[in-house]
Amino acid sequence: MAKVRKNCYLCTYNYINYLLVKKKVFVSGCYDMLHSGHVAFFREAAKYGDLYVGIGSDETIRRLKGHDTIYSEKERLYMVKAIRYVTDAYINTGSGMLDFVEVMDRVQPDVFVVNTDGGSQVKRDLCKARGIEYVELQRVPEQGLQARSTTALRTGDTCRLPYRIDLAGTWLDQPYVSEHAPGWAITLSLEPTHAFMERGGMATSTRNVARQLWPYELPMYNEKMLARLLFCFENSPERHGYISGAQDAIGICVTGLSRHYYDNTYWPTEIEQCKDPDVLDWLESHLCIVPMFPRRADCNVLDGKDITPAKAKALADAADRCWHAILALDLDGMAKAYADSFDAQVAMFPAMMAEGVSDWIDKFRGKALAWKMAGAGAGGHLILVYDGELPLGALPIKIRRN
Repeated sequence: MAKVRKNCYLCTYNYINYLLVKKKVFVSGCYDMLHSGHVAFFREAAKYGDLYVGIGSDETIRRLKGHDTIYSEKERLYMVKAIRYVTDAYINTGSGMLDFVEVMDRVQPDVFVVNTDGGSQVKRDLCKARGIEYVELQRVPEQGLQARSTTALRTGDTCRLPYRIDLAGTWLDQPYVSEHAPGWAITLSLEPTHAFMERGGMATSTRNVARQLWPYELPMYNEKMLARLLFCFENSPERHGYISGAQDAIGICVTGLSRHYYDNTYWPTEIEQCKDPDVLDWLESHLCIVPMFPRRADCNVLDGKDITPAKAKALADAADRCWHAILALDLDGMAKAYADSFDAQVAMFPAMMAEGVSDWIDKFRGKALAWKMAGAGAGGHLILVYDGELPLGALPIKIRRN
């Protein structure tokens, strides 16, 4: 009997010790189209302690990614809770890229775990401020299974085609603007480190056309010729109405930073390119992207347009100043020209400032040096110029270099 009692005491001691030292682990994601990659991630994260999961709400995912989920938040919560590695799960109550913060604060985890492709400096800083250990994991599939991701499953492949940021002067790639004042449009080619929302100003429409030509990646060929081929393919003679601007095709196909000159033409008369690593590193440390909401289907950014020679010249002048400030690594000069370019765009196309956009911009007043909407605006993504720490809720950029 004494031996049994001693073992009982030992079991009780070990259980109490387990409760004292067992850590809480927190992860967060969409977990739509639940697959083996998610389960493998939960398995690895649970090695750090009891696993709690935050799940993006239907509304948050709709706003961030521009499409509805396959499974509702209730179904996703049910499925995640049923996985044996998960201690408990919750629907995130916040919004944006950091929609999980309120749930995280409720759980009070010791460890926050992300996949390497879901990590960011913002999340590191968030954990540091709360005294939470931050861990990034490589994707490790179960033995005999291939690595999975929701993006790859949704698209059906592993498309590596770039996106683009239009930095300044854009709208000049439309002859009805450059006929009033010729000038340069500036674009930046981006690695596809994020699945940007459709109708978000990141040239997703042109990128989708490019996938008909090159399903997985751009071929090794003259970049400017690829851009011209893509532009012509997108704007075939059978297509009627609006002509997509050349800056989308150039931004996707031409690596690094580029500017292109328009003088009442659809295709630029000149293209200049900068691949200086010091300049591109500098841009990566001062530009970031904030997802807002997709441009509404009933929105026409050409409504109420007011294009005059003075306004078109203001756009062209701002873009020229922006280019030279970037090459000089002049942050204040770039921010001022960048802001002036956006103001000139809005002066000609006031419908860019659709309902809700100003509220998003207000969130970053005093936190960013300048801002503009990607593409034609009216929603989509904000592109911020910043100095110091990455603004909360923003995504870093990775410029395509080769």
